[in-house]
Amino acid sequence: MAWKLDGTYFENCNCDWVCPCTYSSLTSPATYDRCHVILIYNVRAGEVDGLDVSGLSVAVVADTPAMMTDGNWRLGLIVDDKASQEQFDKLTAVFAGQMGGPMGALAPLVGEVLGVEKAPIEYRDDGLSHYARIGDGVEVEVQDFVPETREGQEPTRLTGVFHPSNSTLTIAKPALSRINAFGMEFENADRSAFSAPFSWNG
Repeated sequence: MAWKLDGTYFENCNCDWVCPCTYSSLTSPATYDRCHVILIYNVRAGEVDGLDVSGLSVAVVADTPAMMTDGNWRLGLIVDDKASQEQFDKLTAVFAGQMGGPMGALAPLVGEVLGVEKAPIEYRDDGLSHYARIGDGVEVEVQDFVPETREGQEPTRLTGVFHPSNSTLTIAKPALSRINAFGMEFENADRSAFSAPFSWNG
């Protein structure tokens, strides 16, 4: 079995800006007692076991302890409803960590899988702006952070971090955040966010 996915992602969590879990590569606790996070991936080009999954999106919604390495994560997956059943099954296997890769490395931290659902996913990645609407329950928009003194320049980035998406992440600010999925409901506007390209294989 072989697979490769390339695309873009962004995330939004309830930590105070900027999330200490991320900049410390999971060695510092979240700002609050629980981390409530959504990570949204859009596959620009990809295949799993020879099956084309290009153009599809997947969201990971999680509730974790403040110290993520303590494990017992509660996690749910939402797969683009444009996926066929075979595409759905293959993407679920990758994002649940069953096929190795970055999510496979995190799989031992998951204590409870809350479910895997299909929903319409509208995903936009437009320069410094990243937006997703997922069914009726999720709408998130984040803006990559460029200091006012550096207007027109590159956004601020973290490099050398341990993260499933990329070792370099762009710091972002969430302008809109409404998440209601798998019995979890939270709003993380003005909290923490990141974006990055991702390139996975297994």
